[in-house]
Amino acid sequence: MAKKKLVIADMITVGELAAQLDLPLTKLIGELFKNGIMATVNQRIDFETALIIVEELGLDVELEKKDSTSMMSPSTRSERALSDKAQKRPPIVAVMGHVDHGKTSLLDAVLDTKVVSGEAGGITQHIAAYQTTYNGRSITLLDTPGHEAFSALRQHGAALTDVVVIVIAADDGVKPQTIEAIKFAQQANAKIVVAINKVDKPEADTNRVKTQLATDYKLVPEEWGGDTVMVEVSAKTKENLDKLLELVLLVSDLEELKADTDIPAEGLVIESHMEQGRGAVVSLLVEQGLINQGNYIVAGNSYGKVRTLLNFAGQPLKEAGPSTPATVTGFKELPQFGDRFSIYANEKTARQAAETHRLQHKQDVQATNISSTELLSMMTKRREKQLVNIIVKADVQGSLTSVTDALRLLESNELALRVIGSGVGNISENDIRLAASSEAVVYGFNVQLPPAVKRLAWQEKVSVRIFKIIYELIDDAKAVLTELLSPEVVETEVGKLVIKGVFRVTKEEVICGGEVTKGKIMPGLLARVFRNKEQIAEVEVKGVQRERQEAKEVFEGEMCGLQLKTQGRLNVEEGDKFEFFKRELVKRTL
Repeated sequence: MAKKKLVIADMITVGELAAQLDLPLTKLIGELFKNGIMATVNQRIDFETALIIVEELGLDVELEKKDSTSMMSPSTRSERALSDKAQKRPPIVAVMGHVDHGKTSLLDAVLDTKVVSGEAGGITQHIAAYQTTYNGRSITLLDTPGHEAFSALRQHGAALTDVVVIVIAADDGVKPQTIEAIKFAQQANAKIVVAINKVDKPEADTNRVKTQLATDYKLVPEEWGGDTVMVEVSAKTKENLDKLLELVLLVSDLEELKADTDIPAEGLVIESHMEQGRGAVVSLLVEQGLINQGNYIVAGNSYGKVRTLLNFAGQPLKEAGPSTPATVTGFKELPQFGDRFSIYANEKTARQAAETHRLQHKQDVQATNISSTELLSMMTKRREKQLVNIIVKADVQGSLTSVTDALRLLESNELALRVIGSGVGNISENDIRLAASSEAVVYGFNVQLPPAVKRLAWQEKVSVRIFKIIYELIDDAKAVLTELLSPEVVETEVGKLVIKGVFRVTKEEVICGGEVTKGKIMPGLLARVFRNKEQIAEVEVKGVQRERQEAKEVFEGEMCGLQLKTQGRLNVEEGDKFEFFKRELVKRTL
């Protein structure tokens, strides 16, 4: 008999699945509960999870996924059909690469600024957008962080761009974040230009870098017959910077970059934070249309009227067109990093659009998705996790996303991190009260702890940890979690012995003698007693004698006497074999 075929969507609620399978809802929820999932009727599960559940229930049903067009993710650039009035726009260029390979220094040299001197630890910790002019043409530049914790920021940076400049230090070669940046650029279908930096250093080896890229990542230099543009530069001496900009413009010209300006503006939020006296300060990158002061703007769940419009250097702008980084104020609340923004005709339509986004987001949160991976991990989970509550406050939304993502990566089979509170801005008294009531640790990144809040934290015995460099914050969190890991029991074999004689046996003690056949024996060791290959007991060595004298150690080939502590009476016999070992508690690390 052929299996019944059911066509379901990629995501389906528990209630809908029960109806389609013609099963009592309680039975389906019960099956999920058995596998560790407290499901509700409106909870959504993916197609693969539905397959697993059907198999677990032993149903004679074959599931088939319905074809559907997925919605565009917030960080994906919109592909709008251009009108015949579309005009050329500046290229958007992301500068990416491994930490400390000179991305920001290269931008400093191009822009003649000193960005890196203001960054904690000399590493970029936000996406920053700039604009420069070369040969009368504008180029928009995005600086992306290189540290591993900022993966989400780099991914957004690549998704925004037309050209990605991969910066590689000539004295260091291809590194993990370099590889990740290459992958991001390829996934975003952005053109790649490789800038081999620090060629002024004596240990620079540009051929090694080119060979690594050509053999491992199929990025073959043009001079070797490939199609990847590579430039040898020095941010320190400004060598070949003009050539780099020329090639970036040349590569972008091949793409014929255009955008419409007579349509409502749209683009992406690349950074946002709160400032006293200014409210929500939001950095935007315009993709289409024009933003003007006084426009009504919506980004995610937030909306407002553009009160001020500034360029990347903080100077007023009359309007911001395609590929232009702009800073605006006037939002009612802080939009999220990565939210798409759009311009609306009036306040009413802007408010309605923001409310629609808010309701959709609320539904998504309530109908928490269960993926097949999560289900399988729940089904195989055997040990109860220890929960650690944390509250995270950061200076800007991008940093907040990166810090919380990086902290969640520290989870293990035994430890689970739960972010019970997060936000942009200084640590507040409400944060401390929430931490006190939930025994949480408060982490601050590039924020302040006001004196009154510090006093409250001391009174409530709340641990507040503030950092300016992300990897120091992650290391601290790792240390906190490591302290909670239960130690591991480690056994180390030390020696073996064969019993040659038994002298006295009492209820809790055995005195005997034998020959050490392997390793060594000393007081304080534990021993397993074997008779005919079967373990009959475990004992503790209280004392060791050699030729009737107390001995600290007895080695292989020597005869010795043993004083053993037993649990109950143990009748040791000649020929029994002992295996001696140490049993230690070893502190584990993440």
